[in-house]
Parts: sequence; C-alpha cells; structure tokens
Amino acid sequence: MKRTGLFYCLNIRKKKGSHHMSFKALSDPIDFEQVKSLSKLTPEQKQLKAIRDQELKEIIEGKSEKILLLIGPCSAHNEEAVMEYVTRLAKLQEKVQDKIFMVPRVYTNKPRTNGDGYKGLLHQQNPEGKSNLIKGIAAVRSLHNRVISETGLTTADEMLYPENLEFVQDLVSYIAVGARSVEDQQHRFVASGIDQPTGMKNPTSGNLNVLFNSLYAAQQKQEFIFNGLEVESSSNPLAHVVLRGGLNEYGENNPNYHYEDLLKVVNLYKAGNYNNPFIVIDTNHDNSGKQYKEQIRIVKETLINRSWNTDMKKWVRGFMIESFLESGRQEADGKVFGQSITDPCLGWDETEELVNYIAEHV
Repeated sequence: MKRTGLFYCLNIRKKKGSHHMSFKALSDPIDFEQVKSLSKLTPEQKQLKAIRDQELKEIIEGKSEKILLLIGPCSAHNEEAVMEYVTRLAKLQEKVQDKIFMVPRVYTNKPRTNGDGYKGLLHQQNPEGKSNLIKGIAAVRSLHNRVISETGLTTADEMLYPENLEFVQDLVSYIAVGARSVEDQQHRFVASGIDQPTGMKNPTSGNLNVLFNSLYAAQQKQEFIFNGLEVESSSNPLAHVVLRGGLNEYGENNPNYHYEDLLKVVNLYKAGNYNNPFIVIDTNHDNSGKQYKEQIRIVKETLINRSWNTDMKKWVRGFMIESFLESGRQEADGKVFGQSITDPCLGWDETEELVNYIAEHV
C-alpha cells in the first residue's frame, strides 16, 4: 500500500517521535502471510477439517441432533500433556460418534482479571518463563496443527484478542468469546466476521439482555476498522449463547443452568429474530463455583431438564466441560503432568465416564 496522506503522516510521526509514544515496539511489524505459512495444513488435513467443520455447522443449524462437547483443559499450558489428552479423546470420540461430536478445548490465551498470572501459551511457552509473543504465535499454531495432524480432531480456542484472530482462524473449528470480552464492541464486531461457530458467553454479571445484545451484534453485518483496514463483516449466523453462570453484587455465584434459567433463554431466542438458536452450558466457572466435580451433576441435571420441554431439547445441545488428564489444579510451578495450572478440571477417568453417560442418555 502506498503510504500517502494520513498513513504517511502517521508513519513519519512514529519514526521521528517514537520517544513520545507510550508503546515501545518489541518486534518488527508482523507479516500475517508469513505467520500463516507456519504449521500450514496439508491438502489432506484441510479436507479433514472441512468435513469436521461441516458436521459442526449442521449441529448448530439443528440439522443434526448430536450433542456438542467443547471439552478439555482450562488452559493448554503443556503441549505434550495436551497431545496425550487429545489422543485419548480421539479414541473416545470414535466410540460415541453416533451421539456426540467433540471439539477439544485448546485455549492458548487466558483472561486475567487483574492482568497478573499465567496468560497462556501465546504469552509464555513455559508457564514460569518470560513472555515472548512472537515465539508464542508459532507455538500456538504448532499445537493446533498437531491436534489435527496427529488425532484427526479439530480444536476450539478463545478469542481474547480480536486482532490476533488471523493467527489461528485457518486452524480452529470453534471460537469462544469470554464473559469479560462479550460486552466489548470490537469482540462483537469481529465475531460477526468469523466463519466458525462462535460461542458468546454471558457476562460475569449473568445479565441475559447483555448476552443477547452481543449475539444480535455478532449475527449482523458490521463496518469497523480491523487490523488497519476499514472492513465490512459477513455476519455470523452460527454465533450462539453460552451460559456460564454469574456473580451477584455480593460476589456470590448465580448459576444459570437450571430449568427456569434455560426457559428464560429459550424465550429470549423466540422473542428476537435470531439465526440457529443453540445453547451451550458451560458446566464450570460460575455455574459450578469452580467446584469441578459439580460439572458431572450439572450435565446430568441438564439432560433431565431437556426432556421436559421440546424447544429446550432442540436447542440445549452443547456442553463446555473443563477436563484434563489429572483432576484438580496445581500452581504454575507444579510438576504434575496433565494437571491444570488455572481452573480445576475433571480427571480423565471421570471425563470418560461422563462422556459415556451422555451418549447413553440423549
């Protein structure tokens, strides 16, 4: 692009007056095309991903009645542990493929309420190491690629930073917008241009009107500035709601997976003009109060609730489950292979039992 007018002014000012800026450049400008050449999918992997993406689309559209499980560790902090987990998941997926479609959570950047703590593989390739985001981009692409090439499953990641979407969009099958991001206009608008199913979580307050405003924004075409360009998004008819519970003004948990809560969400879908009504229950976070074993009970209760209402049965067909090789959590310096260093997760045995239970009861 020829740098003229405003672009030229900004460029010159940046070069001459960089000491006045409040951001210090730590790298050269990132070349998106070069990034996409890292861990690129082979034609065979692209084909496999296209088949999985189509099946996932049909689940969201209601053409398939399968249950969607977005399942895996809270954060993908150790590549080998993630690969061991996903390899086991792929074998389990084969067993339950008539009833369940599993997308492993490979969450590579984590929201931190006060900005401290482990921020995910994108920032830190070693949980106790220094931040290196350029190396992080390569590590993130490599991990998503390994899951596809070594297990045949495709992945879900969280869009914490909208401008980073292009770093992973060709490799993932599902994108989540978190509770702290869902009220942000840039997240909503970028979600409106995503090809993949995009789960919009309710905000930490649990406010359903905010959630449905965000869903509406994601399902429309939007015009905005994205990565230095004026763009118009396509709209995202596969955007849908994810219920993760909330906190009231006293900091107490307000779960939103009970029958009455689901009925409210069903009615809000009916009252508006939304594409492809679909409801995912996040079984951890403020629904479980981070009591990770509660996830089992929450899934079982939801399966019963679905049977009492035809719209619920049709639309409540997704669960987000935090699960890893070992149950619970440890600190970032912990040495337990396959145990979470962020939120506590179900262990493998409990996970396998729960997935088989779902397959038998839907």
